[in-house]
Amino acid sequence: MAPTPVIRLHADDSVVIARAALLPGAEVAQGVAATERIPAGHKVAVKPIAVGEPVKRYGQIIGFATQAIAPGQHVHVQNIGMGEFSKDYAYGVDVRPTPNFDLPATFQGIRRPDGRVATRNYIGILTSVNCSAHVAGLVADVFRKNPFTGHDPLAKFPNVDGVVALTHKTGCGMTQLEPLTVLRRTLGGYARHVNFSHVIILGLGCEMNQIGGFLEEQRLAGRLRSLDIQDVGGSRKTVEKAVAFVHEVLAESNNVKREPCPASELMVALQCGGSDGYSGVSANPALGAASDLLVRHGGSVILSETPETYGAEHLLTRRAVSPEVGEKLVALMRWWEDYTQRNGAEMDSNPSPGNKAGGLTTILEKSLGAMAKAGSTNLVDVVGYAEPVTKKGFTFMDTPGFDPVAATGQVAGGANLVCFTTGRGSVFGCKPSPSIKLATNTPMFRRMEDDMDVNCGTILDGDETVQQCGQRIFELILRVASGEQTKSEAFDFGAAEFAPWVLGATM
Repeated sequence: MAPTPVIRLHADDSVVIARAALLPGAEVAQGVAATERIPAGHKVAVKPIAVGEPVKRYGQIIGFATQAIAPGQHVHVQNIGMGEFSKDYAYGVDVRPTPNFDLPATFQGIRRPDGRVATRNYIGILTSVNCSAHVAGLVADVFRKNPFTGHDPLAKFPNVDGVVALTHKTGCGMTQLEPLTVLRRTLGGYARHVNFSHVIILGLGCEMNQIGGFLEEQRLAGRLRSLDIQDVGGSRKTVEKAVAFVHEVLAESNNVKREPCPASELMVALQCGGSDGYSGVSANPALGAASDLLVRHGGSVILSETPETYGAEHLLTRRAVSPEVGEKLVALMRWWEDYTQRNGAEMDSNPSPGNKAGGLTTILEKSLGAMAKAGSTNLVDVVGYAEPVTKKGFTFMDTPGFDPVAATGQVAGGANLVCFTTGRGSVFGCKPSPSIKLATNTPMFRRMEDDMDVNCGTILDGDETVQQCGQRIFELILRVASGEQTKSEAFDFGAAEFAPWVLGATM
């Protein structure tokens, strides 16, 4: 049977979603026809909505009518806006036991000497400051495969996934302690990351983020090699010494093998970017179903992007395992309200032009769809940006909504794999962790098939259920964790996307 032309998500909703573009006269509900053209993924009213009345999608408030809306009208930025409404945080009322499967799933992982399990095996080059970024890039280039000649400097080391330089634009000119602390915590998380066999950090020598202070603060002394360009005697000598270091450790890095490991060793970062009106209908809930499967197999998932959870946080606090965990999440929302106000912005500034073109109208609507990535299991912890994630299950990490910054924090926290949903077509990687791209709709998947790993548009097309798609995603997670290459890895994405959160004024 052909799918209906619109998608109704909840009986209480005052709007439905156009499965494809609707022409005037198309039936959108019993006795209701579209009165104007409705773009694909956009909302159309199915009942009268008075000025100031809440507009509902997912059975939740996504905004308030700024003008009277008649049944059949297009509902978007021209007639809906933000507004205040009370939220019942009801800490823990939806907490339920999460029974583990009797036979946990496994994947082919790389077990490190300390017992942790990696999904990839990179050698990393980190930088303390932007001033050493170019030198770090020169070192990584020595070991890069030539796309024209096919020459591969790592051909004799098949178990090494690559040598990657992760550079950034800060490390000096900082006016406060907090920005330096956040940067060091992020770099420390990468320096310890299980997907790196070895790490070298390069500095200039006079920067605020002194390598010695960084190593001491992050308790990394003796764990990694470091070089300061000024002490070594310039760029050329630093490149030579760093290249020599990589040559020195290549054989040891290559001396690994994959072995069966339980899925409980997986920590998956949940991300979305370039969202559209379908994100909360297909890819996000499908990823949520996969998240639930992973948690039931003993694994961990990390939801982030605090501004893109704003307005939906009351649904997560109900799943918090304790009032303290729920209160941490609410406190983050208050911090972001203050942060945006201090900077002359507002929370509803978040939906991008692309989001709006794809059918999303307010941050409330975007948040309700975004949180679906975390499935339905209990919220076990709330952590700060780039802080280590230590508990099994579903954890929330405070990050901005900007995808590269958010994912950088999640990987610093320990994520050894990333799942990234997109409706408009984001291209993204996140070395040293592989990134799986999930398309919300079939037309975009076909248009950008070289970048997308999973088509979740099958849900919209009526070809499979959310649960079936989630099972397919979960099985791909296991294969990618076992070494199967993702589309972003085939394009060598993942180094330029390293983006620590920059806080405070730059001097």
